[in-house]
Amino acid sequence: MQWQTPHQPEGARPVAVVEPDLDKVEAAFVDGFIAAPDPTSFLRLARIPFEILRDGASLKLLRVEIDALTDVGSLTPHLGGGTFRYDPLPSNFISRRRRLRFIYFDGAGLTPLTYAELRELETRG
Repeated sequence: MQWQTPHQPEGARPVAVVEPDLDKVEAAFVDGFIAAPDPTSFLRLARIPFEILRDGASLKLLRVEIDALTDVGSLTPHLGGGTFRYDPLPSNFISRRRRLRFIYFDGAGLTPLTYAELRELETRG
């Protein structure tokens, strides 16, 4: 068996290499940020930019959002897709996770960026 890289369309951007353990780094950031007595200094220490240039726009960091998500039910579409079945999940199937977003303002509207998107900007910049 031979591994091959598929051909990409003309002008397509190369596929970004996923940073190993980025999910664990992000989880550690969330825990540290929540516990930080000085969130601004924590952001500086974590090298989160307060101002960035993206696609020609100047973005200013306004807010860090951390959401707690818990999945307690599942949906299964019926044959044909017009209706669905709902089932509450037993406790051993319940999943909990956190979602981290950095909210930037570009002068006209809000731009949410994930931790991975910020890391990608840092590696390109």
